[in-house]
Amino acid sequence: MSPRQHESPGARIRALWERLAGLPGGRWLFNRLMGRMVPYTGALGAAVEELRPGFARVVLKERRGIRNHLNSVHAVALVNLGEFTSGLAMSTLLPSTIRGIVVNLATDFTKKARGRLVAECTCELPEVIQDTDLQVVAVVKDAEGDTVSTTTATWRLAPLT
Repeated sequence: MSPRQHESPGARIRALWERLAGLPGGRWLFNRLMGRMVPYTGALGAAVEELRPGFARVVLKERRGIRNHLNSVHAVALVNLGEFTSGLAMSTLLPSTIRGIVVNLATDFTKKARGRLVAECTCELPEVIQDTDLQVVAVVKDAEGDTVSTTTATWRLAPLT
């Protein structure tokens, strides 16, 4: 097996980010590749702005395709943004010996979401020696810095056997 086959998915994503982010057009290419790897989330049109182990910042610009009947960003788009951001932050910490999957999502909506939105998530990985549920929180803010939604993703972490 090659060394790449032993890498965790998060380590591969982080390595791709580190390789591309500093290049002209590299962030655009990284986000296009993420959209191909995760097509549903790719349809959202969010862009990773910063990524490091345990931290992700993702930007979503309001557009017609993600608006609701109230002329604001649809609730499900905000949930998707929160889950994607939490997953990036958490997965960049996972070693190749641990897998993670979302088992619950809860989102609080505190303000109509309009304009440029920024989701941020910071997390730490606990010791995982058996199935462990980790709650990871992503906060979405608007251009004024007001929180528009908070998504708590519960990730079930388990050692690979």
